Amino acid sequence: MNRRKAPADGGLGDLEPGTRQRAQLRNRVADISWTALCVVLALWAVWSAVGVARGATAWAYCAVAWVLPAAAPALRAAAVRRRTSP
Repeated sequence: MNRRKAPADGGLGDLEPGTRQRAQLRNRVADISWTALCVVLALWAVWSAVGVARGATAWAYCAVAWVLPAAAPALRAAAVRRRTSP
């Protein structure tokens, strides 16, 4: 009987500095971090808007909560541009 041999490729390979996988990992972690930040800021903005509607939160907190999610995409675009530029 013939046994199937395991493929020689072991997956991603070593994540040593300077490898393509290391750069991809760094970019993936950055994408996950930016997504988490935007979600938290959006939830805070909605929560503060509900608080203002109920009269429990100050308008200043609500304004800041909506300015930060508006500024986050601009910062994200600048980070992506800086990452891809030579």
